[in-house]
Amino acid sequence: MRLSSFLAVFRPALPLILGLSLGCSLSLLMVSWTQGDTDDSCRDELGNGRLFLGRADAQRDSRDGAADEDFQPRIVPYHKDPNKPHKKVLRTRYIHTELGIRERLLVGVLTSRATLNTLAVAVNRTVAHHFHRTFFFTGLRSPKVPHGMTVVAHGDDRPVWLMYETVRHLHQHYGSDYDWFFLAQDDTYMQADRLSELVGHLSAGQDLYMGRAEEFIGGEEKARYCHGGYGYLLSRSLLGRLQPHLDTCRNDILSVRPDEWLGRCIIDYLGLSCVEVHQEMTYRYFELGKNADPEREDSAQFKNAFTVHPISEPNLMYRLHKRFSQIELEWTYLQIQQLQMQINNLSDLTPEGKAGVTWPIGINPPFKPRTRFEVINWEYFTEEHIYSCVDSSPKCEMKGADRADVNAVLEIAVERLNERYQPQLRFRKRRLLNGYRRFDPTRGMEYMLDLALEAYTQKGHSQVIAKRVNLLRPLSAVEIIPMPYVTEATRVQVILPVTAQDQDFVGNFLDMYVMNTLDTHDNVLLTFLFIYDPFDAQRVSQTDVFAGIKAMIGEVEKRYGDVKIPWISVKTEVPSQVKLMDIISKKHPVDTLFFLASVWTEVNADFLNRCRMNAISNWQVFFPIHFQEYSPAVVYRDQQPSAASSSFASESLRDGHFDRHVFDEACFYNADYMTARTKMAADILDNEELLESMDVYDIFVRYSGLHVFRAVEPALIQKYVRRTCNPRFSEDIYHRCVLSNLEGLGSRSHLAMALFEQEQANST
Repeated sequence: MRLSSFLAVFRPALPLILGLSLGCSLSLLMVSWTQGDTDDSCRDELGNGRLFLGRADAQRDSRDGAADEDFQPRIVPYHKDPNKPHKKVLRTRYIHTELGIRERLLVGVLTSRATLNTLAVAVNRTVAHHFHRTFFFTGLRSPKVPHGMTVVAHGDDRPVWLMYETVRHLHQHYGSDYDWFFLAQDDTYMQADRLSELVGHLSAGQDLYMGRAEEFIGGEEKARYCHGGYGYLLSRSLLGRLQPHLDTCRNDILSVRPDEWLGRCIIDYLGLSCVEVHQEMTYRYFELGKNADPEREDSAQFKNAFTVHPISEPNLMYRLHKRFSQIELEWTYLQIQQLQMQINNLSDLTPEGKAGVTWPIGINPPFKPRTRFEVINWEYFTEEHIYSCVDSSPKCEMKGADRADVNAVLEIAVERLNERYQPQLRFRKRRLLNGYRRFDPTRGMEYMLDLALEAYTQKGHSQVIAKRVNLLRPLSAVEIIPMPYVTEATRVQVILPVTAQDQDFVGNFLDMYVMNTLDTHDNVLLTFLFIYDPFDAQRVSQTDVFAGIKAMIGEVEKRYGDVKIPWISVKTEVPSQVKLMDIISKKHPVDTLFFLASVWTEVNADFLNRCRMNAISNWQVFFPIHFQEYSPAVVYRDQQPSAASSSFASESLRDGHFDRHVFDEACFYNADYMTARTKMAADILDNEELLESMDVYDIFVRYSGLHVFRAVEPALIQKYVRRTCNPRFSEDIYHRCVLSNLEGLGSRSHLAMALFEQEQANST
């Protein structure tokens, strides 16, 4: 979810909803509305050019179209032949494929080599992201293709040939995936939302050729073709029927205009003419005059247009997009006001009456906690400090996004007050007395401000007053971010680096690995990476420091005959995480999913599944934040943990914290790591010590361009251990290690109690 600037009570262009408590009868927490006529010209024009059918029109259209309905449900009986062997049924990956559900609209833009980097780029930046798929078709590809555009080059710049190849390409590659195909030139501005609404109200089962109807040269026949400058809509069924005749049309129909050629082909072989009205839906367009100014266009035809043509330059395309965005925003706020009036008028019919209307109207009511544990805390702040800090400090400086947020709220609060009470009163902020805010997941960010205001009257008198103002920054619609397909069946390759100082913890790691992966037959492989320092490497033939671990590995392999746990030996003075991964990466395929673990990690099935789901090849890497238990010496001191607390700890997280300073664990694909390292190669030439100053997390953040997903992982629990911080690493890595050790000792209450008991003992 995201905070939105979508709703406002007093002025639509501002991002906050304001409620005032100014004494007397000035409270705006409840607003009285009346339903009546309005002289708003904008609403009249938009209402006359409505896209949706009225109730009477919809009923009439449904009665008239009942006879044309060609859909009949068909029951396919299932008979299992006992004489035939059972055959496994293969299901499709997505349900819409099995049910035959198609996307609604595909947009094709006809461009050229000369305008691909100008007008076509303007189309892509203004409206292409509003459509499901947008393709740019050209004859010859320019030497440099613009970034972020899907360009299809047919190899011939002749206009009719380009049209022929475009229609053939759409049917061949996407004819079964989309219901509608919209074709336009790159000098056409398209209102994406209105076109999407148009196809959403048309029946996809009928042949349709829709656009601006034009007469053929000569004008003797009644048939019309659709002008290409204003775009035209082709149904999937029409495209399928037209496909067998395209070659004949290319050879027999002579025309210099591609839109006229296509119209003649459809008329001659399918008997369909271009229409502007179908099923009570009208295709609206606007012809832009020469030297026209979009900001001054105010006619109903312009405001309701789906497309505008001709566009002579990219700058004009951007100005048109800005103008239409303003029109849509005004229309949206007008709809909000109308809905608020309807809600308020209908509230009289509810059991609660007017008292049941929440503020702001149309926004969810505040969250009501059922227990004291669900109470949402208010954060207290001033203009300089905030008293709810990330690191649990009682007071910290207001800076960054928090300061910008508070400044914006204060500015808008005073602005709304002036809008409401001018010209009788004019307010100026002196200072913020008290500020409170909380995030309500059901409605948004709420603010409560106590302001010291200087109020001026029309006669020039002034007085300082203190008033409370309530504001709300509401939540907009939840956005569903499309993600690539992943599966929990992917094999995970666990990489465990081990130094001589870590040997004592390997036994517990192996026990958990055997119990949670080998005993459950999980699709997981383990590779040890033994890190020798130069002194131990010289004596490896006489005394191997890792001989005990290798013996444990041999015992596991003997117990599980089909399991092999390989190891790799490395000699280095500074065990840089990047250098170690370079060695591992070269020994595995590019599609390997790595889980880079530590000897304190307790591998379990829940985390491995989240590793598979959160690490997405060429899209996202996952760096979990493990839960670190506090030091038992500080938490329990001389007392042993009770049986009740031990059983409780096995069910949930207890006596610990999520260690955000450690980046040792990571899930990523080998191909993504290799790509990031390739981009890093140029920087290494200038600074060879860069590898020792960075870890894998830094590599992905700086060089990959992928989503770096950093989140707490409750299934990844580690016992308390004091890590050995290597001063030969970079200052940042060393500092994070020291902070992890310090914060891992205990919570503030545990440390305070330990100090208190120590002082008590010293005093006696």
